[in-house]
Amino acid sequence: MSTPEHVDVLIVGAGLSGIGAACQLRTGHPGRTVALLEAREASGGTWDLFRYPGIRSDSDMFTFGYKWRPWPSDTALADGALILDYVRTVAEEYGVDKLIRYRSKVTAASWDSETARWTVTIDHDGTELTMTAGFLWGATGYYDYEGGHAPVFPGREDFEAAGGQVVHPQFWPEDLDYSDKKVVVIGSGATAVTLVPSMAPTAAKVTMLQRTPTYILPQPAKDPLAVALRRLPTRLSSPIVRSANIAKLVANYQLAQRLPDVSRKLVRRVTERQLPEHLSYDEHFQPPYNVWDQRLCVVPNSDLFRALRSGKADVVTDTIDTFTDTGIRLSSGKELEADIIVSATGLRLKLFGGIAVTVDGEPFVAHETMTYKGLMVSGIPNFVFTIGYTNASWTLKADLVGDYVVRLLRHMDDTGVRAVVPVKDESVGERPFMDLASGYVQRALDGLPRQGDRAPWALKQNYYVDVRSIRTGKIDDGVLQFD
Repeated sequence: MSTPEHVDVLIVGAGLSGIGAACQLRTGHPGRTVALLEAREASGGTWDLFRYPGIRSDSDMFTFGYKWRPWPSDTALADGALILDYVRTVAEEYGVDKLIRYRSKVTAASWDSETARWTVTIDHDGTELTMTAGFLWGATGYYDYEGGHAPVFPGREDFEAAGGQVVHPQFWPEDLDYSDKKVVVIGSGATAVTLVPSMAPTAAKVTMLQRTPTYILPQPAKDPLAVALRRLPTRLSSPIVRSANIAKLVANYQLAQRLPDVSRKLVRRVTERQLPEHLSYDEHFQPPYNVWDQRLCVVPNSDLFRALRSGKADVVTDTIDTFTDTGIRLSSGKELEADIIVSATGLRLKLFGGIAVTVDGEPFVAHETMTYKGLMVSGIPNFVFTIGYTNASWTLKADLVGDYVVRLLRHMDDTGVRAVVPVKDESVGERPFMDLASGYVQRALDGLPRQGDRAPWALKQNYYVDVRSIRTGKIDDGVLQFD
């Protein structure tokens, strides 16, 4: 039997997080061997998977781009193609593109304390392979690439039998022709508010059907500060623009948490003036929760509101009774005619890409563990994961995780240890892994690790606080056990 290939650090996932992780390792630990395993045939993760019309970032690119490789444009809310090109360009610049093993789906990972190694089982085009690694890094994001949340809609078969099409944004058909068609988009989150204005110019009519409104704010497609500073070299302008956007993100979230009534009024003031006369803010744009209890949606250059004012798009707030031969009948009795129905009903969470993890033969049971600084898990040695912020740009947190791993590995080199594991303090109270009321989070909480009620088992979801804890905090803090 041949000896499995061994690398110092094995990264699972070649999307924004995985490529960023590999780049930071290449810079911080150039002597270490690194490999990335990617289940799909292409890099880019989310930005290669999703192909629906108008796909774009819902965070500004100055914080969504890597800190150490600034976003090279004054475009604040970039489309998916630009983001994908940026991620792949960075991978090529750092030589990370040559480290990616495609069509390599990790199915299991087993830690052995005797050898201080992970043994990873890989499905490569139907052939089972194994690799070993000293350190395992999960950069798989938190949602299921194989399927989104798909509620069962009564009457769907009748609608499709009559010639109607039902589409999920995660699996957008390349040949879908919606020109001069009546389209109903079910949902009110980031995907829905992106689809509606993107499809409206071509479709006959696009209706966003929502059960519950979402907070929606317009934002300039180009950052005004970046535009003002565009004559400066990027190395000078980028830190200024990035810092300003971080401050804005943190301030907005803290305002929503501490003064929720004020935050609601500010959002209302901005949004209400964008609406056409026939749409009531209270009925269609006032959620029954506070700002940032769920993720807030931003729309570039008011594109959603412009589509609504043009008459090519509309919003209906109601619940579905049944699909019919010609569209959807609502609980109110109203009928929505549709040729195409887009089910923008959200994601389905999948922790660590669904990998079966064992430690010395014992299976990992997520809800029995606790996350350490939002990047390690109690009881799992030499393992780190990247999950970005839910209340700010994903990459702000991803960069911090990379900084921490570089520091942690350096500490292990300096002290001559081979294994590190967070040891859970039983006196620490438990809190949900993600503090969001969004449906896709609530549906999955029972299968996720917990976080604690105090540091380092809890994060404040505040970049300034997390910088001190993750980027500069003491490594040997009494919670991590080194061997």
